[in-house]
Amino acid sequence: MAVTDEAISTIKAMIVSGELGPGEKLPPEKELSERLGLSRNSLREAVKSLEMIRVLDVRRGDGTYVTSLEPNLLLEAMSFVIDLHQDSSVIEIFEVRRVLEPHAAGIAAARISDEQLGVLEASLAAVDETTSVEDLVVHDLEFHRLICEAAGNSYLSSLLDGMSSSTVRARIWRGITQAHSTARTLSEHAAILEALRNHDPELTRAALTVHIGGIEAWLRSAL
Repeated sequence: MAVTDEAISTIKAMIVSGELGPGEKLPPEKELSERLGLSRNSLREAVKSLEMIRVLDVRRGDGTYVTSLEPNLLLEAMSFVIDLHQDSSVIEIFEVRRVLEPHAAGIAAARISDEQLGVLEASLAAVDETTSVEDLVVHDLEFHRLICEAAGNSYLSSLLDGMSSSTVRARIWRGITQAHSTARTLSEHAAILEALRNHDPELTRAALTVHIGGIEAWLRSAL
């Protein structure tokens, strides 16, 4: 193992063990490098790497702190990578969504509150077949985000939100080029909402799979 990798693993172990918690300040560089038996250069490289993935926050003139370690923060690096996808690789994002999002929706079916159902109903009621493609995509993003949030798993929600927002171009493209795509989207959203109202995890998962799978199938044929 490279010295820098060893330093990263050691700092990670300190965080995992609870020796360093969210928001806490790391010991001074000299003290920490001596304690870990590392050169200060190796320690700096490790800190720089952990700063890039939002585990550490280097505050010039103050010190280095563990970040909040919130899911949305830690998943920023993954979202950045997803944002760099090429048009052809967006299919792979849909493949991952087709695995993860129905699972999240199934959890949501068991946990969703009446208030959350009301927000989803209002979101769906605000659009119809006369809605512009751009506004429909905004609704679609919101509709999926609300369902993922209702699952109550912040890591899963943050991961799926990053993936979903990176497929906006494909959604708009479908709305412009595919006949009856608006009606199909609204019909499928209505089916998903009805399954959620009935708190039926199996039916909700099936409805989400059909919905995402339909977009994926269209995209494959379009590309």
